[in-house]
Amino acid sequence: MAYPIAAVSLLVQSPSCFLPSSRGRASSKQARTFLLRRVATSPFLLSTRRRLAGFSGPCVRCYNSGEESREKDNGGQLDWPILRRWDVPWQWQTVSLASLACGLSFVLTGLIETAAIPYLGIRLEELSLDEKAEILFVDQGITTAVTLGVLFGITMTFQPLPEDIFRYDLKGPFNLQKGWVVWAGCGLLGAIGAVALIGAAISFFSAETPQRETDALVRLLPLIGSSSTSTACLLGITGILAPIFEETIFRGFFMVSLTKWVPTPIAVLISAAVFASAHLTPGEFPQLFVLGTALGFSYAQTRNLMTPITIHALWNSGVILLLTFLQVQGYDIKELLQAT
Repeated sequence: MAYPIAAVSLLVQSPSCFLPSSRGRASSKQARTFLLRRVATSPFLLSTRRRLAGFSGPCVRCYNSGEESREKDNGGQLDWPILRRWDVPWQWQTVSLASLACGLSFVLTGLIETAAIPYLGIRLEELSLDEKAEILFVDQGITTAVTLGVLFGITMTFQPLPEDIFRYDLKGPFNLQKGWVVWAGCGLLGAIGAVALIGAAISFFSAETPQRETDALVRLLPLIGSSSTSTACLLGITGILAPIFEETIFRGFFMVSLTKWVPTPIAVLISAAVFASAHLTPGEFPQLFVLGTALGFSYAQTRNLMTPITIHALWNSGVILLLTFLQVQGYDIKELLQAT
């Protein structure tokens, strides 16, 4: 469609090619004026001129500004790490298989260890508290290694994985945007405040005192404060092994996988609900759900599993150290736990 422009240009510049010179220059001037007016008012040529001028003029800038603003708006959400989804390489079949495999490996490991103890010549009723604490530490270590080994064995078939999946990075701990120490501190403070409010609300509206006989913490009470060995084993279990185990499964795998189908905040809430339910303590579901939510959002912000692991470790270790201190001071920690 370029030939009308060329033809008009030729007519404008050289009208004498088509008009005899004997008619005089007046006719040439009239023809040129006529053609220039037609060029100026032709819709096709106007649009063509705008299109050509737009390559270097403000028209292209105006045209692109709409797309840029839309991209900026769409990208504005993605600029918030807490809302960005992960690039999950597996499908729902892998999520189902890995979840089932982790659950079975967790249960079977415990059953095999329980069955193997008598064959090893170990009589639990004759063991001291320190020896029981050491066995618990070994048990948690084996369970963590086996279950995470199964999980990694399934997911590593999708190598190479994106860099922000199963990422344990100690670099940049104090970076304001993604520093794992900074956001672990923010998440921990937020979780403490939210759990305190939830506990106060439950105590205010509930007439009955919740029973904690099935709480894992209650079962550990005989070991708390009994000796430095028992305390060290408990800190190793609750402050190192359990956070690595639970955060890798619930946040590193399950929550990340959910972002393939639902927005990240919804995935955080779903994984927090599953995390709270997995502890099998219905009376503490609200507090565990709030804690799981803080763990999930802090992980979404930094894309680094060191963040929720640190929060989880400080939470568990803080509880053990506080109860140990109260036990040494002569308080009945079982009664205190029952009251709270």
